Amino acid sequence: MKKLIFFGSLIIVLIGCIEPVAAQVAGLPQVDLSITPSEGDGEYSLAIQTLLFITILTFGPAFVTMMTSFTRIIVVFFFLRMALGVQQSPPNQVLIGLALFMTFFIMAPTFNNINELAIQPYLEDEITQTEAFNLGSLPLKEFMVKQTRERDILMFMDLADMRSVESIDDLPLHVVVPAYIISELRIAFQIGFMVYLPFLVIDLVVASILLAMGIIFLPPVLVSLPFKILIFVLVDGWYLLVESLIRSFN
Repeated sequence: MKKLIFFGSLIIVLIGCIEPVAAQVAGLPQVDLSITPSEGDGEYSLAIQTLLFITILTFGPAFVTMMTSFTRIIVVFFFLRMALGVQQSPPNQVLIGLALFMTFFIMAPTFNNINELAIQPYLEDEITQTEAFNLGSLPLKEFMVKQTRERDILMFMDLADMRSVESIDDLPLHVVVPAYIISELRIAFQIGFMVYLPFLVIDLVVASILLAMGIIFLPPVLVSLPFKILIFVLVDGWYLLVESLIRSFN
């Protein structure tokens, strides 16, 4: 037994000594993170292009939610769910998925313009990356300005100490984007109020009936839920809501 323990310990020690030696002999592959300047007229090197691409992917969710029609749509959907009194149905995945597809539908003309003005010329090496970014931001900026109140834009221009501009092209994104976001939230809350009001009336009517009948221990929201769902289905609520949301964008 002692011999087995001795030989077992010896084998473990030998394996531990062999692994570092093998690692030193084989060596690890060398990773070079240095950035070398590229040959050409000011173009970025491949490493910087990769870094910029990863950065764009990182900010992709923020771009989708804040610079498109997604914010208005998803806020209204959550107002609808609260008005109906169903906290988990439809689930978040369904509402977000529907909001994303509606966003792609609404933003399709803008995305097509970006593709024609910036992406395709850049892929064909007709323009540089800087020119592609500037040209690609123009259709998106035009879309946001059309949906934004002038008052909100003027507020952020004043906060940024900017003077009056001659055209939309002169407005920087750091002024347009926050103005667009608060305008979208304002419109979403207005639509949410209009969606919430009919269901609130149903809750009040049901609560009054239960109180008149002396049934005070039964929650009115629980009783009114089937009626709210029935009325929403009878008036084809999803059709009306989706159509109204899409038409709300100029």
